[in-house]
Amino acid sequence: MHEGELPLDDDLAERLIAARFPELRGRPLRRVPTTGTVNTIMRLGDELVARFPLLGASEAELRAEADAMAELADASPFPAARPYGVASASDGFASAWSVQTWLDGEVAGHDRHAASASLARDIVTLITTMRSVPVGGRVFDGAGRGGHLPDHDEWITTCLAQSGHLLDTRRAAELWASLRVLPAAGPDVMSHRDLTPFNLLVTERDGDDRLAGVLDGGSFGPADPALDLVAAWHLFDAPRRRMLRDGVGASDGEWLRGAAWAFQQAMGLVWYYEESNPPMSALGISTMRRLLEDEELSGLTA
Repeated sequence: MHEGELPLDDDLAERLIAARFPELRGRPLRRVPTTGTVNTIMRLGDELVARFPLLGASEAELRAEADAMAELADASPFPAARPYGVASASDGFASAWSVQTWLDGEVAGHDRHAASASLARDIVTLITTMRSVPVGGRVFDGAGRGGHLPDHDEWITTCLAQSGHLLDTRRAAELWASLRVLPAAGPDVMSHRDLTPFNLLVTERDGDDRLAGVLDGGSFGPADPALDLVAAWHLFDAPRRRMLRDGVGASDGEWLRGAAWAFQQAMGLVWYYEESNPPMSALGISTMRRLLEDEELSGLTA
């Protein structure tokens, strides 16, 4: 999916784990099929999982991610992956890598839970709990989504140019022109920062879809309070989006900025992963369809 990915076979993974974590030697190791684009994931026994960065990462980066994961896991009302340890780069694998706890559950789907009120309520609980964590003087670090919307103009222009065969790019361009100028929704709050279906685990309980786990908490930190509202557009139909909007108490401006961040994320998925990762592309197309069909957003471009 990316040029320059680091090679890793099962034998090498076993040797790396045995060298860095000898107490884990001999535990069954099996690859985990995933739509993720940045790590090779290997389940390690029943309780742990090893994550090997496809494009490489420094030990400092992974230790910072581990700290963020631990902070999220301590605060989350739902199970969240916890760090076990970080390994340095070596001659065998030119990147730091990590081990964390395994969580049971089914990865959420962009269309399977669209009408689930119970899951929408759980996402409300997750977002409001994360927002209640003290920022402690920290500010948005400038990486990825969560800061200044116009900073993404060049990327959106590229995405629109590549996506004409997949969606109505004229309407999409008009919508972005309206969304990109929305003012900040308020001071930064603690956010997951990548609240997509692929980072949420779901289980069925008493006939209802319920949130069973939260993955990829390594970016937990301060960001635009609207950022985690992307989950509404990635997961739910209009009535359930309204439930989530009301549940978190989003102002009109905050809600629209959440749509802007969902737009920015979805447009990058639509074309970039069309051939290399179809489930990612399908998520992008689904989210863009919800954005373009939403009555309130349509009013912005009328």
